[in-house]
Amino acid sequence: MRSIELLAPVKDYICGCAAVDCGADALYVGPPRFGARVDAGVSLSDIERLCAYAHRFGVRVFATMNTLLYESELKEAERLANEVCRADVDGLIIQDMAFLRMDLPPVELHASTQIFTMTPERARFWSDVGFTRINLERAATLEEIRAVAQAVPDTEIEVFVHGAICVSYSGRCYMSRSMSPRSGNRGACLQACRLPFDLLDESGKRLMTGKHLLSVRDMNRGEYLEALIDAGVTSFKIEGRLKDINYVRNVVGYYRNRLDALIERRGDLQRSSQGKTVLGFTPDPRKSFSRGTVAYYLMNPQESVASFDTPKSMGDWIGTVEQVGRDYLVCPNASQLSSGDGICFKNRSGVLCGTSVNRVDPPRVYPNRMEGIERGTELYRNYDRRFVLELDRARTERKIPVEVTVEIGRDRLTICLNDREVSVSCAEAGLFDEARDADQAEKSIRTQVAKMGNTIYEAERVMVRWDRPRFVPAARINALRREAVERLDAARVAQHRIRRRKKERYEVPFPLSALAAEENVTNSLAERFYRDHGVVRIERGEDLSESFEGLRVMRMRYCLRRELGWCLREHPKYTGRLFIETGPNRYELKFDCRRCEMSVICLPKRERNEKKRS
Repeated sequence: MRSIELLAPVKDYICGCAAVDCGADALYVGPPRFGARVDAGVSLSDIERLCAYAHRFGVRVFATMNTLLYESELKEAERLANEVCRADVDGLIIQDMAFLRMDLPPVELHASTQIFTMTPERARFWSDVGFTRINLERAATLEEIRAVAQAVPDTEIEVFVHGAICVSYSGRCYMSRSMSPRSGNRGACLQACRLPFDLLDESGKRLMTGKHLLSVRDMNRGEYLEALIDAGVTSFKIEGRLKDINYVRNVVGYYRNRLDALIERRGDLQRSSQGKTVLGFTPDPRKSFSRGTVAYYLMNPQESVASFDTPKSMGDWIGTVEQVGRDYLVCPNASQLSSGDGICFKNRSGVLCGTSVNRVDPPRVYPNRMEGIERGTELYRNYDRRFVLELDRARTERKIPVEVTVEIGRDRLTICLNDREVSVSCAEAGLFDEARDADQAEKSIRTQVAKMGNTIYEAERVMVRWDRPRFVPAARINALRREAVERLDAARVAQHRIRRRKKERYEVPFPLSALAAEENVTNSLAERFYRDHGVVRIERGEDLSESFEGLRVMRMRYCLRRELGWCLREHPKYTGRLFIETGPNRYELKFDCRRCEMSVICLPKRERNEKKRS
C-alpha cells in the first residue's frame, strides 16, 4: 500500500491550521531566516504550535531552510536549524550542502527543488548521501520523473502540481542578482522574469515592445495526478507561501478531493495522514490567483506556456462588451457578476486595467469606473465576491473517527476510545444502580459519549456493555469522556514519530569532478561536502559574483523562439541573434537546439553601451 501526500504551503500559523483542516497531509513552513521566501518567515513559537496541531492528525511539518548560505552565516544557520528541530519539525528542506556538515539532530533531509534534479544520476547521489526525499525540477517531463523514481526506489519523489512557476531551472537563476542585490537563491527574488521586456534583433530593431517575454502561466496538474502516481511520485506540492488563506483553503480542498477520489477508486493507495475533511464549500482553483494554467512540460516538452500580456491574475472570462453607456456596459453574461466583484480587461493599448462592480441589472453592469471599456472589450472577473463569502462562511472540519466503548458494572464505569491508530481508556469508581427504563438508559449513555463537541474527533460507533442496564448520571459520563479525549489527544501527539535521517555514504562520488560557478558553492562547509565526495575543482559560486556581465543568468526549457513560432528546428521566421531589454538591463538569448534549451546572457558593459549608441 503506497502512502500519498498532499503538501501545502504555510504563510503563518492560521494558514497552516487551515491547510490541515482542508485536508493537507504535510506542510512546509519557513523559519525566521534562511527560507526561500524572505517575507514568509514564521516564528519558532508558531512553528512549535503548528507542529502540535498538525501532529494530532498525523500531518508532518517540514521547515524550509533552502537558501544559499554565506560564510558569515554558517553558525547562525546551524543554531537556527537546531532550534527549528527542537520545535518538533519532521524534517528540513535544504539547498545548501553546508547543513550536511553541521552538528544537527538526525531529522530527515529533503532536497529542495533549488538543487535542480532532473536526472537519475543526480537523484541516486542525493539518495546515497542521506536525503529521504527529492523535490524534482518543475520542468521535468513525466518520463524524466519516472526515470528518476525508478533509479531511487527507496527515496520519496516530490513534485509541484500547482501554483506559480520559476521559468528558469531551479537554483540556476541569477537574473534578479544581475539587476539588484536581491537573489532568488537567497529568498529575495526580484521576480525579474515577470517584468515587461522589449525584444530586439541584432540590428537593434525592436520586434516586440513592453511584453512579458519571460512570464509563464501558472501550474495546474490536477488532471495528471494518477499519471504522476504511476510514475512514482509520493508527494504533491502546492506552491504559495505568500498567498492568502483563501488561496490555501481553496487549492488544498481541490487537490484533497481529487486525491481522495483516486484513493477510493484504487486499492493500492492510502493517505499519509488521518482524518476526514468536510469542506463546506466547492473548491474551484479558477477562483484563486492564477495567470492561466498549464501542465508545464509534463506531457509535452514543447508545450506553449507563455503569458506575454500580463503577469497578473485575470481570473474567469465573463464575456464580450456589446454596448457601452455613460455609466454602464452591456454584456450577455452579466448575470454571472454581482456587486463587489472585481473585473479586469485590456484597454485599446493592451494594458491590463481593473475596476469593481457597483451594481448588476442584467444585461447591464454598472462598474465603479468606465475608463478604457468600449464595445468589444473582453471582460474577466479576478475577484468573485460570492465565492469569497462562501469560503468565509464555510464550516470546514477535519475529524478523526473514533470507536467508543462504554463498560458499566455495579461499581465501575469505563470509557474506551479507539481511532485505529491509538487506543485509550479511562475508568471511574462509583455505585451505579439498575435502570428503571433500560432503553432510555442506553439511549442517554450513547447520546452523552457521542458528544465530541469542538474536538477533532467524531464518534463513528458507540458500544455499551454492562452486566445489566444501569443508570449513569450524564455529568459523570461527560466528565469521563472529556478525560478520555484529553488522553487520546496526548497519546496521538506522543505516538507521532519523527523519522531519522538516512546515513550518508561517504564513498559515493558526486557525478561531476569539477563544479562550475552555477552549482553555487558559497561557503566552506558546502565545499568540504563536495570534496568529501570526490570533487576536485570548485569554482566560486555565481551568487557571490559582484558583476554578472557576460555570465549566463538563466537556463531553461522555456524557449522564446518556440513560443513565437520561430523555432530554428522547424519554421524559423528570423534566424539572427535576439536580445531582450528592460530598463537599463539588456540580455542576449542563446539557443541550444540539441538540448532544446534557452539561456539568457547578461551583456557586458562595453556591448551594452554600444547597443545604446546604436
